[in-house]
Amino acid sequence: MILKLSYIGLSLLMILVQLLIAKYAISKTFDIKKGKKKLIIVAMFILLWHGYIKLLSYLGVLHNMDFPPRFAIFLIIPAFILSGIFIYKNRKADWILNIKPHWLIFYQSFRVLIETIFVYSVAANVLHKNVTVEGYNYDMVFAFTAILVGFLLLKNFRKFRKLALAWNYLGLVVIAVIIFLFQASIYMPEMFGKDSLPFPSEFTFYPYILVAGFLMPSAVFVHLLSIVQLKRMDD
Repeated sequence: MILKLSYIGLSLLMILVQLLIAKYAISKTFDIKKGKKKLIIVAMFILLWHGYIKLLSYLGVLHNMDFPPRFAIFLIIPAFILSGIFIYKNRKADWILNIKPHWLIFYQSFRVLIETIFVYSVAANVLHKNVTVEGYNYDMVFAFTAILVGFLLLKNFRKFRKLALAWNYLGLVVIAVIIFLFQASIYMPEMFGKDSLPFPSEFTFYPYILVAGFLMPSAVFVHLLSIVQLKRMDD
């Protein structure tokens, strides 16, 4: 129960952080009446997406781990497409420039928490060690650098803007590697040795699917948002 609450608690925390950032950017961009409507739309979208994740779990859509990968089809790809469309349409919006650049960098430090929860998930036989810091996932190391890069950007934006930009691209590569590790552990376990254990089916249930459905896509979204912001601030 504590493990499940950890996934739910972290998700709720990140929703709160997202809403606070959105509220700040909106308040700096729009008047009170229009800003309130914008914030409600953001909150409703987040709520609907989480309802969709919960519905998938209730219907058992993700419980079948046979190929093709249902996690990718029903969660990862739709989340990436929605993120890409949203950021592309808003790439020239003023609200993007009204977010503190270092906030978007600091945001990625939440991945230290999720990687820590992953370790406990392995102990509970909910997750395969291949996709954690005990195996081949070094996202925890990258997440710690978010604190350093965030402080450097806060101290001297002009000097460290390009570093932050490169760091964001690296973060996307790290996430791509993690997605590969998950897929390989499920569909090609022989890559990790003949004695590699099957991927635990427990991870296809709620709240564990919040990782693929919300936490990981939110990291990608914020990386993309930060990249667009940093590029525009150089114009």
